[in-house]
Amino acid sequence: MFDRNKAIMALEQKRAKFQAYRARQEAQQLQLEEWLERFAHFDYATMCAALAEVSNQWPGALPTPEWDRADRLCIPFAQQWRDHRAARGWALDVLLNRPVAAVDGSQIAPTKDIWPPVGAVQIGWFVNEHRTGGSYRKELLFEILAPDELSEDEDDDVVAEGSFPNQFVNQMRFVRECEKICELMAEYATAPERERPLCFFDGSFIISFAGRMLPRHADPYVRAVQQLLECSQLYRTPVVAFVDRSASRDIVTLMETLNQRSNTIVPHDARLIERCVTKWGDRSPFFVCARADGLSEQGRAPFYQDVVFAYIKLTNDLPPARIELPRWVLDAGRAEEIVDLVRAECVVGGGYPYAIETADAVAVISQQDRQRFYALYQQFVAQEGGALQQTRKALSKQGRR
Repeated sequence: MFDRNKAIMALEQKRAKFQAYRARQEAQQLQLEEWLERFAHFDYATMCAALAEVSNQWPGALPTPEWDRADRLCIPFAQQWRDHRAARGWALDVLLNRPVAAVDGSQIAPTKDIWPPVGAVQIGWFVNEHRTGGSYRKELLFEILAPDELSEDEDDDVVAEGSFPNQFVNQMRFVRECEKICELMAEYATAPERERPLCFFDGSFIISFAGRMLPRHADPYVRAVQQLLECSQLYRTPVVAFVDRSASRDIVTLMETLNQRSNTIVPHDARLIERCVTKWGDRSPFFVCARADGLSEQGRAPFYQDVVFAYIKLTNDLPPARIELPRWVLDAGRAEEIVDLVRAECVVGGGYPYAIETADAVAVISQQDRQRFYALYQQFVAQEGGALQQTRKALSKQGRR
C-alpha cells in the first residue's frame, strides 16, 4: 500500500539535502569544464609524455593515436539523415551480409523460502546473418545448480542450512555467457574476415566488482574475460562490450592524474563526454583502459590494457553509451568499421543494439516462468522420494500476487 501524502511529506523533509546535492554537482561541473579545456589542449605525444612523468601504471585510461583525430574529445559522425527511414536504409546497407551475434543470460537464484535449494541459469543467443531474405537463429541453454553446487564454504566444507548465496548462480551465468560467445566465434573461424560475426557482450570486460571478492570467487570471472579476449584475437572476430548507462570514471581519473588531484570530481565519464558529443553517432576517441581497482592493483588483471573503450551518442535524451573492444581491433585499423556496425544495430534497435535486445528476450525468465519451474522442481523432488518445503511467507505471496 502506497500513501501519496506520506511520500510527499517524506520528500519535503529531505528537500534541503537534495538542494545541497544539486549545488555540489553544479560546482563540480564547473571544475570539470575547466579541466576539460586544459585536457583538450594536449596532443597524443604530450599526453603520453606527461603520463610518463607521473609514473602511474593505472591512471584510469591511456590515450591512443585516435586522440589527435578528436576535437575537444569528439570524433564526429559524418552521416546525417532527414528522417528515421533514411537512417534505417543506411543501417541495413551497413549490416547487409555482416553477421551479428549476441548472448545474454537470466537466472533463478536460490531462496531461503524453498528447500532443498536450487538455482538455474538460462543463456540465450541470437545470430543474424543479415542476408537477403532473412537468416537468423535463436537458441537457449538451461542449466541447473544442485544444492551442493550452491554451498558457501568460506571456512570449511560444511553447508549451514539456510545459507544460499547467489554468487554461484551469478558466476555461472557470467562464465556461460563468455563461453557461448567463444563457441560462436569458433563456429565462424574458417569464414572470410567480413563473414565472421560482430559479437555483442552485454556488460563490461572491466570486472572491478570481482576485485571485492575472495580470489577463488573472482578467478572464474577473470579467466572468463581473459579467454573471451584471447578467442577474439585468435579467431580475428570482433567482440563489443556494450554498457548502456555507464558509471565508469576512467577518463575523469585520467584528468585527475594529469592535474595531480584525486577523488575531487564526482561526475562520471558519460557526463563528461556528453558535453562534447552533441550529434547522434558522434563519439569520443578510443582510450586504453588502465583502471586502478582491486584486481589491477594486485596484478590480477593485466588484460585491462588489452581493452580499449569509447563513448558514443546513440540517443538524443540520454548520456552516451560506453563501448569496449579488444585492443587488437583498434591496432588492426578496424575500429571505425566496427563502430559503424554498432551504430547500425542501434538504429534498428531504436537506440540500443537490436541483437542484444533480441538475445535478452530469448534469455529472460519471467515470473510466470519461475512459477512453472518451481512446479516442475516440486515434481522432480517428489520423484526422488522427497518433499519440497516452502515457507509460509512464500505460500502467502503466491496466494496474493
